Amino acid sequence: MKLKDKVCIVTGAASGIGHAIARKYASEGGKVAIADLNEDAAQKAADEITQTYGTEAMAVVMDVTSEEQVEAGVKAVVDKWGTVDVLVSNAGIQIVNPIEQFKFDDWKKMLAIHLDGAFLTSKAVIPHMYKQGSGSIIFMGSVHSKEASKLKSAYVTAKHGLLGLNRVIAKEAGPKGVRSNVICPGFVRTPLVEKQIPEQAKELGISEDEVVSKVMLGNTVDTEFTTVEDIAEVALFFAAFETNALTGQSLLASHGWVME
Repeated sequence: MKLKDKVCIVTGAASGIGHAIARKYASEGGKVAIADLNEDAAQKAADEITQTYGTEAMAVVMDVTSEEQVEAGVKAVVDKWGTVDVLVSNAGIQIVNPIEQFKFDDWKKMLAIHLDGAFLTSKAVIPHMYKQGSGSIIFMGSVHSKEASKLKSAYVTAKHGLLGLNRVIAKEAGPKGVRSNVICPGFVRTPLVEKQIPEQAKELGISEDEVVSKVMLGNTVDTEFTTVEDIAEVALFFAAFETNALTGQSLLASHGWVME
């Protein structure tokens, strides 16, 4: 097993991509903390993982924009399992609007969840990783870490920002055995993406089918959505990769939507 007895925190893990990553880590022997705003959903996910894989899992209530909650959540994990080996900063939301209609409060909310959350969770786990001389920090970026799309000014800005944070952590933490990476998925048909389809159809004046076929999948090589399982495999790859050879790097998983 690639993550046997490794302690893994996954934010936003009660559903979607985060939940798929938590399940994958558990299937490889990891102890998984389901960090989420929704306590009931987090506990349900943790119970399901334990029942399915026979590994330890726990629910952690965490608003990633709250330093107090992040610190308390990480402390709860360390108190239970002794350390943190893997952090997946996955929690995120989406708000779409043209720039001139984008509310400043929504802009700040988007940056807080995606960027502040990544910073605060990294800041909280790094001392424990330094203490043991090893660890993996993984940020959930996007193809929008590399490209831009209409209506997504805050999201694109935040996802670009994760690349910079990732590189700084890689530089600072590498000599102490801690790696940092960004996963950049294409469109994954999660509730977050489902919500965008009618919103973009309205704003762009096209049908929902056209949003899917042209906006979301038009640049892929096969008109296929990336799956949560695809992203979980990438998250496992980074978490289990034991040397600094790939630290600071980002990896696109988008069916060719964006290529480097």
